[in-house]
Amino acid sequence: MSIGINDLDNLQLDVLREIGNIGAGNAATALAKMLNKKVDMDVPKVKILEFKDVSEILGGADILVIGILLRVSGDLAANIMFILECKAARVLVNLLMGKPVEHEGEFNEIELSALKEIGNILSGSYLSALSALTNMRLIPSIPDIAIDMAGAILSVPAIEFGKVGDSVLYIETEFSEGSTKVVGDFFLIPDVESYEILLKALGVVM
Repeated sequence: MSIGINDLDNLQLDVLREIGNIGAGNAATALAKMLNKKVDMDVPKVKILEFKDVSEILGGADILVIGILLRVSGDLAANIMFILECKAARVLVNLLMGKPVEHEGEFNEIELSALKEIGNILSGSYLSALSALTNMRLIPSIPDIAIDMAGAILSVPAIEFGKVGDSVLYIETEFSEGSTKVVGDFFLIPDVESYEILLKALGVVM
């Protein structure tokens, strides 16, 4: 019988939450090095969502966001999306570039490249945590970045990579530098055939 992420029990969900906690700690350390400033990260909210509900979490399909997309290969086939509201992305870039936090304006190529690298680092932090807890070999691709409405960005994995799973692992990541807070949303979207691989790695009895 086919099983999916919705069949996870409390123990496996605790493991996934631990992945979120470890990944968040790794991400805070990596981001602090990048910014050359102390970065704090709140305990992340970790949930299992149906793919169709993701745009609601982001504030609606029409909200303008920046999405960083990576493909994962190795022992697990999946997509990773790191999504920021444009305002949050601007604050993050301003911190990185040493600009006033309140500075506004369109993103230039250097800033987009910096955002792509931030998404790459944060995604890598969560993948490392997942790899350490499951002993899986996980290889991220070079990230792609897009500025678009949330609904359009969320359609990319399904269009480009075919069948994605019905459920996603969602980790809300809130980090702060001083009084400045930035919230980003991290999604791991396993391919349909990768559900059982992930569940076995988490210790589900088949």
